[in-house]
Amino acid sequence: MAREDSVKCLRCLLYALNFLFWLMALCVLGVSAYLRDQLNNVLTLTADTRLEEAAVRTYSPVVHPVVIAVCCFLIIVAMVGYCGTLKCNLLLLSWYFGSLMVIFCVELASGVWTYDEPMVQRSDMISLKSRMPHFGLQRYQWLTHAWNALQTELKCCGVIYFTDWLEMTEMEWPPDSCCSNQYPGCARQAHYNDLSDLYQEGCGPKIYSFIRGTKQLQVLRFLGVSIGVAQILAMTLTVTLLWALYYDHKPPEPASADALIHTHSPTEDPLKVSHSHPRASEAWANTPANGHTQFEMEQLS
Repeated sequence: MAREDSVKCLRCLLYALNFLFWLMALCVLGVSAYLRDQLNNVLTLTADTRLEEAAVRTYSPVVHPVVIAVCCFLIIVAMVGYCGTLKCNLLLLSWYFGSLMVIFCVELASGVWTYDEPMVQRSDMISLKSRMPHFGLQRYQWLTHAWNALQTELKCCGVIYFTDWLEMTEMEWPPDSCCSNQYPGCARQAHYNDLSDLYQEGCGPKIYSFIRGTKQLQVLRFLGVSIGVAQILAMTLTVTLLWALYYDHKPPEPASADALIHTHSPTEDPLKVSHSHPRASEAWANTPANGHTQFEMEQLS
């Protein structure tokens, strides 16, 4: 009874852990997709600079295909673990344990390999100004889109200040993506009427903070550590459940030779039986005469 309760408890814990695997893997994929879009714009503006190398090092868990593949594989493994726990299948549970071990080793190696502090300084932000003269040109539409998307997402304008657009380009006012309330021609109207409608902070410090690490990146790292801890716990519970199920399905051991001799011992002594069972002796005394005795009595008569 105690073993059955233990098996039920282990199965419930594995159900909960597999659900956590699904949830955390989907969260990692969602946060990675969110950061990837913003990272692409940063990499576009910082191409061929030290900033690009620093951004790739910092966000390697996001852009590295191994991490995405591991999360997708973890969802499949969690499904197998759920089915193996539900059916108490030793083969599925063994495959589940082995897969978790492989995933954990890959995650550990990836974490050690990608852990590196980005070597970037605030003075490197000045190199972004070299990208500004190409804004709005027909053959640099990809750069124009990156500037507009980044200024809208980070709520910034220019590199240090919005006047960078007037210094580095032939524009008379900043792009419309610098407006806090965007609509066609908003930057021109703000330039002549109210400069407070433009973002006052430059994009350089915000890109620097992004490369150093954002809250979303911290969440991603926390999810990675949580998945690793949950995998260790799941592997421990799986081994325990396999041990319990194995001994439940194990055939009984054959009886020993002494037990067989005792079971198949010769017939006991009748006198011993009569002493141990008095009713048997009484029954023997009250037994009617057999056929030979009855025949002799008929001849005498």
